[in-house]
Amino acid sequence: MSSSTEAQASRGDVFKWAIVVLLVAVGVIGNNYYSAESLLYRLIAILVLAGVAGFVALQTVKGKAFFTLAKEAKTEIRRVVWPTRQETVQTTLIVLAVVVFMSLVLWGVDSLLGWIVSSVIS
Repeated sequence: MSSSTEAQASRGDVFKWAIVVLLVAVGVIGNNYYSAESLLYRLIAILVLAGVAGFVALQTVKGKAFFTLAKEAKTEIRRVVWPTRQETVQTTLIVLAVVVFMSLVLWGVDSLLGWIVSSVIS
């Protein structure tokens, strides 16, 4: 891209982000202003404004990069080999056993040090 095209894209992105901020501000202020109205109507309005703000944000360079990242993350999640139920239970039991063992060791060390300090002080 030439520098003038990059500058135009940058100005366009700034304008789009300004619209996103304006939509969020309208949502926050409108929700406060119409606080006497039904929660359902306010929720629908907030969701519509959030959808429009999200759509506008996805039209920016950073928004497109975020969307690409989200698609790639979804693809990576599909590649993960998830553990079976048996592996999960076994791993959980091992973790619990280690936690209990370390708790007992730390309790023992704490009691021993407390006894030593009490003997020295007395």
